Amino acid sequence: MSGTPKYDPKSLKAEEYINDAEIRETLRYADENKDNLALVDEIIEKAKLRKGLSHREASVLLACEDESKTAEIYALAQQIKKDFYGDRIVMFAPLYLSNYCVNGCVYCPYHYKNKHICRKKLTQDEVRAEVIALQDMGHKRLAIEAGEDPVNNPIEYILECIDTIYSIKHKNGAIRRVNVNIAATTVENYKKLHDAGIGTYILFQETYNKESYEKLHPTGPKHNYCYHTEAMDRAMEGGIDDVGLGVLFGLELYRYELAGILMHAEHLEAVHGVGPHTISVPRIRAADDIDPDDFDNGIDDETFAKIVAIIRIAVPYTGMIISTRESKAVREKVLKLGVSQISGGSRTSVGGYVEPEEEDDNSAQFDVSDKRTLDEVVKWLMELGYIPSFCTACYREGRTGDRFMSLCKSGQIQNCCHPNALMTLEEYLMDYASPETKAIGEKMIARELENIPNPKVKKIAAERIKEISENGKRDFRF
Repeated sequence: MSGTPKYDPKSLKAEEYINDAEIRETLRYADENKDNLALVDEIIEKAKLRKGLSHREASVLLACEDESKTAEIYALAQQIKKDFYGDRIVMFAPLYLSNYCVNGCVYCPYHYKNKHICRKKLTQDEVRAEVIALQDMGHKRLAIEAGEDPVNNPIEYILECIDTIYSIKHKNGAIRRVNVNIAATTVENYKKLHDAGIGTYILFQETYNKESYEKLHPTGPKHNYCYHTEAMDRAMEGGIDDVGLGVLFGLELYRYELAGILMHAEHLEAVHGVGPHTISVPRIRAADDIDPDDFDNGIDDETFAKIVAIIRIAVPYTGMIISTRESKAVREKVLKLGVSQISGGSRTSVGGYVEPEEEDDNSAQFDVSDKRTLDEVVKWLMELGYIPSFCTACYREGRTGDRFMSLCKSGQIQNCCHPNALMTLEEYLMDYASPETKAIGEKMIARELENIPNPKVKKIAAERIKEISENGKRDFRF
């Protein structure tokens, strides 16, 4: 039909690289081949090369219902996760700056028609207090969040908050990396964010289905599907090396979303030579005036786990994030299948780290399922055999974008990441950990030092860890 967009991963037009006809053809192909075990085996063998899979290949694996093949996919995802990320889990926390918003998103309590939500915007003094509270927990990496409101939350406000966050040194605390999750904006504004020293620019697509997207975003600037979807290209044009993708599972059919997010990753690789730094996998959760049951595309825990595993083998180099939207049990399941970053001790309300969230405070964006403190999460991770990492070294050493990806794809990044994780964990143990967590952590560090293969790196790491514990030194990095 004349005027119908054609699929082209190298295009800069959203409807050509996230192409509805291509996704629907992919889903048909997956349905036709879900019982073609010879093809499934062929795809799994390709995945074992650790070079990734196409959106179509990944869709076949997702459609396949053979339990033995699912078990193979899980085992491979677990191995690829270990090969690329070892046993390290990067820790972060969200910081909500403002919930003023002019959009009409029907799944988010910040939508402008919600007249009874408690609207808040942090002053710089309040930002400072929130950051000190986060530093006192032990956090080094934040993801700042704000609704879209050109009057209340202009880019100048976001930049001022970033400057405030980086300026705060409290006891041994310091935020070393600020990731930014704000609305799609202009190349000029992305340049300003880059110059402010942000880490990753994160923007959830919510859904890749254009028709659904426009219904879910009936009013406000976010209604513009193409402008929103093309934000990552503008961010990279603005100099931001690392971008993070995500969909909100539950809004649209999950098989459509998997194909869409992998096509977006393929597009970034094709155009910019570097795929997404992270992929987030949130599921819709209850909030002030939001009932998840109003959306009929929810997925169960097993389907969710399979999605995580398939993303891991399809884009092995990409970090995967799971937040406190998910329960302890779900987080434990998907950690081994591909997740490499998790939040801990999170508050999703504006000002929630200083002021405890009360029952009648409805300023949160969503209900938190995992309500444990950061220390409880750190201890739990170590008991599971993971190394909690507060490392921000790659960002601060300029190992971003294609430089990070080339190191990650070759496996060389582990020569930096493993010792950096141990050194930042030692900082956490000395400054913030409970006695029980500290005891578990010290044993883990002693054990893991022996697993550093390079004798020179092992010696330097051991010396620096001693400097941290005995001489109060901080912020070493390879």
